[in-house]
Amino acid sequence: MQTTFTIATRGQGLYEFTDEVASWVTGDGLLTLFIRHTSASLLIQENADPEVRHDLLAYMQRLVPPTSDPSMSYLTHTYEGPDDMPGHIKAAMLPVSLSVPIKAGWHLARNLSLRASRCAAYAAGRGPSVA
Repeated sequence: MQTTFTIATRGQGLYEFTDEVASWVTGDGLLTLFIRHTSASLLIQENADPEVRHDLLAYMQRLVPPTSDPSMSYLTHTYEGPDDMPGHIKAAMLPVSLSVPIKAGWHLARNLSLRASRCAAYAAGRGPSVA
C-alpha cells in the first residue's frame, strides 16, 4: 500500500518528519520514501544536537549559494527566486528517495529529514504495512 503525505515548509531548511511516518507504518519490512518535488531531497540525520542541522545548512549554503551571490552569476534560471536553482542543484546531489528498514513498526534509521527550498514538499511512502 502507498501513502502520500505533505510536509509543510517555511522556506529553505531541514524539516524532520519522522513522527509523521511513524504514525502510519507498522510491522516489519522496508519502507521506501520518494519526494516528488524537484528542488528538495531526503536525508537521514541526527536530531539530538541542533548544531548538526545548523552545520549542514551552513555547509549547503557555502557549497551552493543563492543566485544573488556573485559566484553564481553564470546561472540563467533565476526568475523563480535566488534559492530556486540552488535548490535544484542540491536535489541533483542529494537523494530524492530512501529505503528504511522497519522492525515492529519502528524505523531502524535515526531521523528522517527533508531538505527543502521554499514550498511544501510531497512525499510518498510504501511500507511493510500502512495503518
